[in-house]
Amino acid sequence: MRHLFTIVLIAVAPLIAAEPADVGLTLKGARIEGAFVPGSRDTSPTVMLVGGLRGPDDSSRVVADEARKYEALPQSRRTYRLIAVAIANPEGNRMAFPPTGVAYRENPESHALWRWMGIHAPDLVIIAGEDSGLTAALSGNSVAAVGHIPAIHVEAKPGLLDSIPAAINASEAHLEIQRRLARTPRQLADELAKVYGHDFDQLTYLPGMALIGQMKLGNVAEVDQLSARYLDGRDNLARASSLTLAGHLVFAELAERTGNARYADLVRKAANTGFAEDGSMKVSMPYHDEMSDSVFMAIPILAKAGKITGERKYFDMAARHLAFMQKLVLRPDGLYRHSPLTDAAWSRGNAFPALGLALTLTDFPKDHSGYAAFLQSYQQLMAKLAPLQTEDGLWREVVDHPGAYEEFSSTAMIATSMLRGIRNGWIDARTYQPRVDKAWRAILARVGANGILFDVCESTNKQNTLDDYLHRAAILDRDPRGGGMALMFATEMAGLK
Repeated sequence: MRHLFTIVLIAVAPLIAAEPADVGLTLKGARIEGAFVPGSRDTSPTVMLVGGLRGPDDSSRVVADEARKYEALPQSRRTYRLIAVAIANPEGNRMAFPPTGVAYRENPESHALWRWMGIHAPDLVIIAGEDSGLTAALSGNSVAAVGHIPAIHVEAKPGLLDSIPAAINASEAHLEIQRRLARTPRQLADELAKVYGHDFDQLTYLPGMALIGQMKLGNVAEVDQLSARYLDGRDNLARASSLTLAGHLVFAELAERTGNARYADLVRKAANTGFAEDGSMKVSMPYHDEMSDSVFMAIPILAKAGKITGERKYFDMAARHLAFMQKLVLRPDGLYRHSPLTDAAWSRGNAFPALGLALTLTDFPKDHSGYAAFLQSYQQLMAKLAPLQTEDGLWREVVDHPGAYEEFSSTAMIATSMLRGIRNGWIDARTYQPRVDKAWRAILARVGANGILFDVCESTNKQNTLDDYLHRAAILDRDPRGGGMALMFATEMAGLK
């Protein structure tokens, strides 16, 4: 098997060098690779050719050879776009379709191929050799909550592409992706707002970001009504956490939009957790737990407090806390480790600082001595994250780890941060707008009907190892965190204030 695996890899290498793609990671962390061969037109149908479902074998070599021959044709003669995955299961692990267990922690190869297939929405799948039940699964199931995709199971032998029908109709999955991509920012925002931003039972940023999005859509009275319970004199900080501090951003928005001083008082109380009884600044804001999340959880609420009250001490504390957190979690290369436990550059562990810096800069006075440090930190992080965006427009679950799954919420957060920076002149539009546009298409494609989201990383405390981050569950369902961040991105794209 090892000899055959080596032969197959050699056969695939020239094709992969053309237009490579990462499908995902195996159980042991090896990359599952694919390749794209363009058709004659942008509107050409898409055919996906899959081999090696039981491990590297003859089907892998045949798929690689057929794809290479197709690539050698003049582009004008390519009647369809071809996606080739020659070794879908490099380690020969058990496959199950539709996949069972937690993606991408259990049955990772099955989840990777199934979801990657769904989001790329081919019009026809051709499975060469042993199919591990994939043909039957495709015939009876919507793929990754996108839609059905027709499949043909063929013998692994030369000329298998000759079995492709002359006329290939658009698959249900393809039509669904087209529908999703046709939505305007306002349309997507309105769709998301039907599902997200209708409760505030927990005073955290999870429902909070969607509520801010609702206010940008003009639904201030509804958010005011949901938030009124927190004005009843209770101690909103009695069992506070970093998530609670960020939840107070809703009150900051309400204070600015309604002029209600009681909301401003709640913002001040949250920001005052950074000060001792004598009024002196503490070493840092509380509840940070040594996690990079705190750049978002604590600093923007300080900036809001400074803006609302006019008191400079809150901006002073924001600058102090940024410096404190960067000593803990900013890596020498400019990315953020999630915590000092490991250097892993977790996706939201970088998206939180990105969005936190962008929100803070929006409210931070330019004449403050700390402004330059915030601006430089923001610009440096944007420059570091930009080249790590995938060809599909997303940032990975571990942003600098090839093959890690492409994560939804961090992509929405980073792209929102970039767009805010472009519009405020903090970064260059020519460099960053194309990246925002790619991220927007990626988010559009990954928001389905009824608020179903594609590959949102589960709630994540600090982890001990890189593998712990790589195997965080990827949610394919409704998710308040992902929905709120997508709504923020959509309203930002729509230019809503």
